Amino acid sequence: MNAAATQQPSPATLASRDRASGRQPERMTGAEAIVRSLEELGAETVFGLPGGAVLPLYDPLFSSTRVRHVLVRHEQGAGHAATGYAQATGKVGVCIATSGPGATNLVTPLADAMLDSVPVVAITGQVGSSLLGTDAFQEADIRGITMPVTKHNFMVTRAEDIPQSIAEAFHLANSGRPGPVLVDIPKDVQNSEFDFSWPPVVDMPGYKPTTVPHNRQIAQAVDLISASERPCLYVGGGIIKANAAKELLAFAELTQIPVVTTLMALGSFPDSHPLNMGMPGMHGTVPAVGAMQQSDLLIAIGTRFDDRVTGDVESFAPEAKIIHADIDPAEIGKIKPVDVPIVGDAREVLRALHELFTRKKIELPDTTQWRATLDRLKERFPRGYEKPADGQLAPQFVLESLSAEVGADAIYCAGVGQHQMWAAQFIDFENPRTWLNSGGLGTMGYSVPAALGAKAGRPDKEVWAIDGDGCFQMTNQELVTAAVEGFPIKIAIINNGNLGMVRQWQTLFYEGRYSHTKLRDRGQYLPDFVTLAESLGCVALRVTKEEEVLPAIRQAREINDRPVVIDFIVGEDAQVWPMVAAGQSNSDIQYALGLRPFFDDPDSAAESPAALDEALDPSAEHDATESEEH
Repeated sequence: MNAAATQQPSPATLASRDRASGRQPERMTGAEAIVRSLEELGAETVFGLPGGAVLPLYDPLFSSTRVRHVLVRHEQGAGHAATGYAQATGKVGVCIATSGPGATNLVTPLADAMLDSVPVVAITGQVGSSLLGTDAFQEADIRGITMPVTKHNFMVTRAEDIPQSIAEAFHLANSGRPGPVLVDIPKDVQNSEFDFSWPPVVDMPGYKPTTVPHNRQIAQAVDLISASERPCLYVGGGIIKANAAKELLAFAELTQIPVVTTLMALGSFPDSHPLNMGMPGMHGTVPAVGAMQQSDLLIAIGTRFDDRVTGDVESFAPEAKIIHADIDPAEIGKIKPVDVPIVGDAREVLRALHELFTRKKIELPDTTQWRATLDRLKERFPRGYEKPADGQLAPQFVLESLSAEVGADAIYCAGVGQHQMWAAQFIDFENPRTWLNSGGLGTMGYSVPAALGAKAGRPDKEVWAIDGDGCFQMTNQELVTAAVEGFPIKIAIINNGNLGMVRQWQTLFYEGRYSHTKLRDRGQYLPDFVTLAESLGCVALRVTKEEEVLPAIRQAREINDRPVVIDFIVGEDAQVWPMVAAGQSNSDIQYALGLRPFFDDPDSAAESPAALDEALDPSAEHDATESEEH
């Protein structure tokens, strides 16, 4: 089982406990059995919205003292809240919806959880068994609809099968490669009575995830690592899912191999660590992209070679041999040919690699010169930005200030777009499960409900939702949920009056033809987020100048009896840099508009780190000092 699953009792553990206690069957309805199963599986919080086909379930939920139900204002909010809960805690997130449109409103959150490997269980009501297939009121084939976007789904046709189904759903969601599982239960099945006993025996012969890697592949990987000169640890969200951050740190420090962390892996390796090269890919750092492009060995762990990381696959890491370790064998070799495939849990893989190096005293790679080259890239191309020419507030300044004031112990949730990339670049992450975002699906509207879910799961943590004005208008109704349910999250809206990332692409690739990306006229506040937030039960502030940023953040942090929304009015022309255009080679990364700090011929620099350094554009020196001032 995935290491993250240890935070909730496994069905096998529960079975041994109950056999020892000699518990007897108890007569109850299917709906009562759903609630009892959730209680037995350790589900403390569920997110949902009642409706006709799920009303039988909501009756026993009313009486439960062990499961808290959070009433959302839209089923999409329930799904994203369950995802945020799961990402922040490592436990299974649970959402509930009625049949028809209630269930279909969960499709986007389920697809989101599927692509980001998040353990979520969705329980949906369904029309009565006799009505199935008749186009009854609010009937939808939610199994068929969600088949491509769930790890597994099934309909329960007998009340006696409910405990088994719920237990299996939790097991599937949080073992192997985590993912969403949907359980559809007709209304009459919920009303039926049967003799409930716990726990069921979870035995799924066709589902046996491999968690412990094979010794032969570990030995082959160690040999490649030992012989390498320019190795790079390319780590993804699987490190966080497997709770493998400590093992990653130990292995990186043992071998002195530079580390790049994908968008989903931020926080898995401390940003402050000298071996951290940053985030790779389309809006990654120059050192991270350089480390991968000029590597002679990529050690990819818990990552899937996403197109936003690789750019043009043919030119990605052209000189590198590849070790690819993942708990999902289907991911290995799917995008790039692999020299050493390793199937296993990320924590187990890192432990095995570390143990073999130390036990057999295998020679470690000498990365001294390689690290020196990458350190020069860090010095020459630091994190930085230019102040807007129109005198407007710089979004990067807002997020840099937020990070410095709030610190690395908080949980940050981001929507999708420019603000997401700026948050990834300008917030410093030191710990796992402190950065939540929609990476694979890129779901606008994710941030507010995910922050709500994170706060529900980690009430001890300060939780900030970083949203754009476009994303915020999709799911801000969940602020009512946060206010009513007592989740004092903080929301920082990066408000540039546009669909910012789309506008940036229109600037760069469509000759500035801004087709339908403007959300409001300049100087207007439509909607007025301050008034809107106040009407939703929040404290609301507006910031337009640099000197107002820190006072507003500090004021928000002092308010902990309700949500706080800060509307940061920023310039509309700010862009996200560095950037690799979609489908282009990572070697064509631009540090800023018109400035290519990398090299024109990657092969000419592939033979030695010194050649790479010499290939850098000398004109890039001009931005380093200015960037460090911001």
